[in-house]
Amino acid sequence: MKSTPDLCDVYEGGISVLDPMFTNFGGRERFYGEAVTVKCFEDNSTVKELAGTAGKGRVMVVDGGGSLRRALLGDMIGAKALANGWAGFVIYGAIRDVDELGAMDLGVQALATHPMKTEKKGIGDLDVPVTFAGVTIHPGDFVACDNNGIVVSPVALEV
Repeated sequence: MKSTPDLCDVYEGGISVLDPMFTNFGGRERFYGEAVTVKCFEDNSTVKELAGTAGKGRVMVVDGGGSLRRALLGDMIGAKALANGWAGFVIYGAIRDVDELGAMDLGVQALATHPMKTEKKGIGDLDVPVTFAGVTIHPGDFVACDNNGIVVSPVALEV
């Protein structure tokens, strides 16, 4: 996969770059795929359910409202997503089990870590536009991530 700086050079003006606030926690440092969006706040029920479906190389983009009080992803959901073919996660919120996630061939970009799990109330929206880090990401957009940053395009990129 091309680096995000290379993608910015090739697609200048045609892609959006998320504000630099994310850290790469996954074992896969570069990942790319079609976005599947989730909007939830301190409840990862929808994330867990979606991780159990066929990922088909897609990227789960989770708008957790930027909350750093509960972890929206941990090793069990990460392992389930990996087994089901997800390329990775972009989480506008916190995660946990970072040592375990770092050992998986799974992309994980998030704001921070927090050891507390979420409550499971079944609250969350799937396939809705999400806005964070200065960019609106729509279901079906394409997301490329690496240690340099995260870029989003409405059309598939040559990676």
